[in-house]
Amino acid sequence: MTSALTIARASIAVGLVVLAIKTLAWWITGSVALFSDALESVVNVATAVAALVALSVAARPADAKHPFGHHKAEYVSAVLEGVLIVIAAALILHSAARGLMAPQAIDAPFAGLAINLFAGALNGVWAFVLLRAGRRFSSPALTADGRHLMADVVSSLGVTVGVSAAVLTDWWWLDPVLAALVAVNILWSGWVVIRASIGGLMDESVPESDLAQMRDIVQTHAGGAIEAHDLRARHAGAATFIDFHLVVPEDMTVFDAHAICDRVEAALKEAISNCAVTIHVEPEHKAKPSEALLL
Repeated sequence: MTSALTIARASIAVGLVVLAIKTLAWWITGSVALFSDALESVVNVATAVAALVALSVAARPADAKHPFGHHKAEYVSAVLEGVLIVIAAALILHSAARGLMAPQAIDAPFAGLAINLFAGALNGVWAFVLLRAGRRFSSPALTADGRHLMADVVSSLGVTVGVSAAVLTDWWWLDPVLAALVAVNILWSGWVVIRASIGGLMDESVPESDLAQMRDIVQTHAGGAIEAHDLRARHAGAATFIDFHLVVPEDMTVFDAHAICDRVEAALKEAISNCAVTIHVEPEHKAKPSEALLL
């Protein structure tokens, strides 16, 4: 079975190929907009390397210093990717400003655009692969990489349309203007990546739909207990951590209470891959009927 690490390694290779193709397109034309597209591919390669490192770290088992595992390494990678995107956008804006002060005609524009479009198509296919793999492996690093590549595809399409318009109208100032628009587009994609990663680093709660699924599982499989309350869950990379309090009758034995916990934990792990469940068992007088799941 293809692993997340294999996808990450392949992403580096694809990034290098796309970078070479886009650099060729820029070298042929001298276009500022195509230069900005090529520069974004440099960021793609750097972030693919960061994603591979993060996935390698996240795959390490828990140890004495990291008893909950190394899953959050993927969020660090995604934040780094967002920072690199911002740096690339600043460099592109600088080039665009220089181009606006001295607009120049583009050499061999349609040959360069055809080459760039091929690179964009390759990026589009690989972005789809990364997004699907990100969902399959619950990987923030692969998902962030895929979203950034999809933003790159949008940039490439915009550059193609704009440079074509510049050639047909002789409005060469459109070239640096397009470069600036590319920078704005990747800035937005960088912000989306950073915002999602910060949520993971801050232990943001899982979506309400996931919590509802967990509540249903607890209610279905915790027969014999009185109620469950304070259910909460968070993602850490590919892992999901779930904990809640389970109230049992005062006269229930430890053995019977433990059996209920085992049953609920098994059901949660069957429904939610790679999850860790913590259940705090409480006596009947600790019940919170107003905010509890009645069992």
